[in-house]
Amino acid sequence: MRSSTNVSLLAKLVVLGIAVGAAPGQAAEIKLMAANAVKGAIGGLLMEFEGASGHRVAVIWGGTEGIAKRVGGGEAVDIVLIGSANIDRLIAGGRLLAGSRTDIAKSGVGMAVRSGLPKPDISTGEAVRKAVLEARSVAYSSGPSGFYIADLFRTMGIAQQVEGKVRQPPSGAQVGELVARGEADLGFQQVSELLHVKGIEYLGPLPAEIQNITVYSAALHRAAADPDAARALVQFLTRPESGAAVRKAGMEPG
Repeated sequence: MRSSTNVSLLAKLVVLGIAVGAAPGQAAEIKLMAANAVKGAIGGLLMEFEGASGHRVAVIWGGTEGIAKRVGGGEAVDIVLIGSANIDRLIAGGRLLAGSRTDIAKSGVGMAVRSGLPKPDISTGEAVRKAVLEARSVAYSSGPSGFYIADLFRTMGIAQQVEGKVRQPPSGAQVGELVARGEADLGFQQVSELLHVKGIEYLGPLPAEIQNITVYSAALHRAAADPDAARALVQFLTRPESGAAVRKAGMEPG
């Protein structure tokens, strides 16, 4: 006779299998293009999904702008997970399936300095402005956070003053790694992309008065090979139980 514990575990596994759409003989390979910003948040969840569903997830990681360019140029996958503004443009352009956008996670912009350098005050917008002006070099991404920081510098009236010391790597490059290598003293990127980089000191998120939140959304490609499997993955990433992994990565569920 099975113990009550084993029966309970079996019941949970059956329910989970139904939730992710698993069925014998129907395993699929799901091709996912996703922004580096969500790698820490969903990496473990993708492995959980594979184990529970029998499906395999093949991931292409990159920057939001680089992925948007590839998909806009005609590259086909099953799911695209990048900044929501780009998702909306790809839907409007007919590359992604209308009505399939699902918000997965959201992140604010954070700041970091190279390990060993003095930690500037970033408690207010004016303090951030001062830190940027005093830094010898500043880096920000070529993605959503970078676009916002460039606009912020213009709003602060310091764009021309810092133009010569700005370092902006290509889409998909990690600002934290650039700072760690000594190519910039001060770096801005999504919090989730700075938290666990070695060789830098994470200073914290931008203060609320100048903070900007990016929503990362998933949508199905119009040419998805197995739409049902793709939808099952999106549902898995947005289930309440997945929220803990998202928060651990410095983001909030979408």
